[in-house]
Amino acid sequence: MNILILGSGGREHTFAWKIAQSEKVSKLFVAPGNAGTNKIATNVPIGVNDFEEIKTLVLKENIQLVVVGPEDPLVNGIHDFFLDDNELKNIAVIGPEKLAATLEGSKEFAKEFMMRHQIPTAQYKSFTSETVKDGFKFLEQLNPPYVLKADGLAAGKGVVILNDLDDAKNELKSMLVDKKFGSASATVVIEEFLDGIELSVFVLTDGDSYKVLPTAKDYKRIGEGDTGLNTGGMGAISPVPFANKAFMDKIEQRIVKPTVEGLKKDNMPYKGFIFIGLIKVGDDPKVIEYNVRMGDPETEVVLPRIQNDMVDLLKAVADQKLADIELQLDERTATTVMTVSGGYPGSYEKGKEISGIESIEDSLVFHAGTTLKEGKVVTNGGRVMAITSFGSDFKTALSKSYENVAKLSFEGMNYRKDLGFDL
Repeated sequence: MNILILGSGGREHTFAWKIAQSEKVSKLFVAPGNAGTNKIATNVPIGVNDFEEIKTLVLKENIQLVVVGPEDPLVNGIHDFFLDDNELKNIAVIGPEKLAATLEGSKEFAKEFMMRHQIPTAQYKSFTSETVKDGFKFLEQLNPPYVLKADGLAAGKGVVILNDLDDAKNELKSMLVDKKFGSASATVVIEEFLDGIELSVFVLTDGDSYKVLPTAKDYKRIGEGDTGLNTGGMGAISPVPFANKAFMDKIEQRIVKPTVEGLKKDNMPYKGFIFIGLIKVGDDPKVIEYNVRMGDPETEVVLPRIQNDMVDLLKAVADQKLADIELQLDERTATTVMTVSGGYPGSYEKGKEISGIESIEDSLVFHAGTTLKEGKVVTNGGRVMAITSFGSDFKTALSKSYENVAKLSFEGMNYRKDLGFDL
């Protein structure tokens, strides 16, 4: 098969690395890709939302399978674009159609879906600029901390948690009236704060049957001890030590099954990955959010633990034969540490030369924000490179990742040294 992966981050490099291992691949393309994907696939300089250019590439290169990495093209309806086009409609797309992708595209839509299908989540209300005063009153009824979520896509930065009531009111006004996140915060969801420990559960579904993939724990804050601003993710650990069989059974019965059944009942065709952001409150799982694709940097620890041929899995999704496949997993723990640009998640400079990549041993190197400049690998994003290692437990795996991260160097390089502190 000729396969195209859309995206340019660590998630897409990991998909390319995993798919390239399959003997069922003839040609592998990544659009736009990065310096890492460049070594194992053909990078094509096309944006993930440039559907017409993607169509031209797919037809020219006789591509039979498209794996959509990021959420944007899914929320913008790339799957529907393929289905509505006579030349593209028979090409397999891994990722949900536009309506189902709204589970990530709108927090309010996701909350209504959960309520409709009795999926456990925090209580909430939605507000717009017209009802901002009602929002103030609702905040007054809640106990701190206060959770405010921009309804639309805000690049992982649209969720704010505040302890002070006046701060929360000011933030609500800033989001709704001052349009802090543009159209993404035209509606804001305020919800009760859930106190517990977070984890991510990944599900692969063909719309009918599903496979629960390995769990992972992501570290979102820039600072040690989970302090400072939210980022796209500073590292991840898989599996999550506290997610034992009893807890996973609750997740499957109360959340995974009702989600897949709910998609069917609501007539929302879904072929692809469901990323369920969960929190363990006491002994019970509750849903914080849905994402309609794999997470980043969780992909960098989840995919390396899957031992199946990735093309077999993706083809089974496309052909609705996922039930026929038995998922095979590496029982070891995988950990990834993300190196980031100085200043990230605020403003940062690009184009810093990266050295030490070739000296990394016994770990996997996934490029997140890199590009090639005059034959040299340079930084091209806030999150730059993820180093993934295996171990008998997360501490062993992490020490190996940290040992190898120390061999990398670029101006302003930063990373968290305390991953796993809460486990």
